[in-house]
Amino acid sequence: MATAAISPEVLAKYEPVIGLEVHVQLLTATKAFCGCANRFGSEPNTNICPVCLGLPGALPVLNEKAVEYAVLAALALNCEVRERSIFARKNYFYPDLPKGYQISQYDKPLAEHGWIEIPTANGSMKRIGITRLHMEEDAGKSLHEGFADSATRTYLDLNRCGTPLIEIVSEPDIRTPDEAFEYLTRLKEILLYTGVSDCNMEEGSLRCDANVSVRLKGAERFGTKAEVKNVNSFKFIRAALEYEIERQVEVIESGGRVAQETRLWNANEGRTFSMRSKEQAHDYRYFPEPDLPPLIVSPQILSESRKKLPELPEARRKRMIAEYELSAQDARTLTASRDFADRFEAAAKTARNPRRVANVLLSEVGGRLKALGLEQEQTPVSMAGIVLAADLLDAGMISSKQMKQIFDVCFETGEDFKPVYEREKPEQITDASALEKMIDDVIAANPKQVEQYRAGKKTVAGFFVGQVMRASKGQANPALLNELVAKKLEGGE
Repeated sequence: MATAAISPEVLAKYEPVIGLEVHVQLLTATKAFCGCANRFGSEPNTNICPVCLGLPGALPVLNEKAVEYAVLAALALNCEVRERSIFARKNYFYPDLPKGYQISQYDKPLAEHGWIEIPTANGSMKRIGITRLHMEEDAGKSLHEGFADSATRTYLDLNRCGTPLIEIVSEPDIRTPDEAFEYLTRLKEILLYTGVSDCNMEEGSLRCDANVSVRLKGAERFGTKAEVKNVNSFKFIRAALEYEIERQVEVIESGGRVAQETRLWNANEGRTFSMRSKEQAHDYRYFPEPDLPPLIVSPQILSESRKKLPELPEARRKRMIAEYELSAQDARTLTASRDFADRFEAAAKTARNPRRVANVLLSEVGGRLKALGLEQEQTPVSMAGIVLAADLLDAGMISSKQMKQIFDVCFETGEDFKPVYEREKPEQITDASALEKMIDDVIAANPKQVEQYRAGKKTVAGFFVGQVMRASKGQANPALLNELVAKKLEGGE
């Protein structure tokens, strides 16, 4: 932190108040009000037309798919969708806004009064309100670096002009940087499940501004807020909020006054710095867009949209915990993306024991992928291979050690589980008499441990199981081995 050290006792006197404004680009094929391609990465100024540029006589036509996606997102976020909303012109000058105004929504947005539930530090769930969700178009992009004359010139790429957006404005219900991180994580997760956006922060399809103020605990009035912009990851948003909270507390404690301003986050320096004052609210001179009629979302359209809603992450987690007896953490990991959850569930339905499939997928495959720095899509082992491994393990046909050895080969050779298993075909020792001979040898060699067991230290049985497993080179059937060890140690034949 670049601020002076603020003691935890001083920080504890204050309560942060945080609200987030999130802009999300919709994943439509074309732009909000014209037929230009809505595509990232094209050559600069190639996906533009008279409508994008606001040329005289060019008229906007609303993209129906963008409306469908916006309504779907609103429903997924528990919002009330207005039957009649109005587009408005938000007037301001900026070089990357060639029309001199942005088509947005103002006093009659598409949706209001939503919420997201997030986990808190004490393990409970907290509801964060969503003030509004409205539709608008994006501006272009100013390029300040990367050119030979960037020191003296700014370049404009107008491809992004007219890209369909939804802006999601939270209530000031967030009280810690960690809560802000959880809110954004849940929001992104929900939007990805609906398929309305790819939420790629690196490409700018999800952008977040944070409003933050501090007040003495117990105070009713909010403090003076600062808006933090230019933050391109959830991790940095959390760090920027931590810094800004400490900065504001330091200002107040030193007898100063927090200025109402816009601040930018500098990730390299780990601090925010002032961009411009916001003492006077910007007058955007909103007025209804004369070239677009009111947007009508009829009860029939709303009903059809509700039918398209997928099972959302939190509901899916709860169902999978109940249905597959998963831990909360495993359910969370498995539902991190809709595609991953779909693939797991499709596989689980074909398996002897779905919970075993989850364990193999997350521990054996997931652990190796993490160690190698790979993504799930890069695993050599298919979901069918994972099911086969889980079924063999569940049936006692291979031990966990043998399964691990097969997975090691899979990741070394890039082969799926089935061909490696069929080639290696590890056989388990299921002959009770053969196992009993090994157990007898181990018992005879370890009289001290036998005495400990018979004196009441039953956990010593694990020592004998391990010794026999070592002697059998991991081929002893685990269930039968445990049964025979217990029987022998109890003095049975």
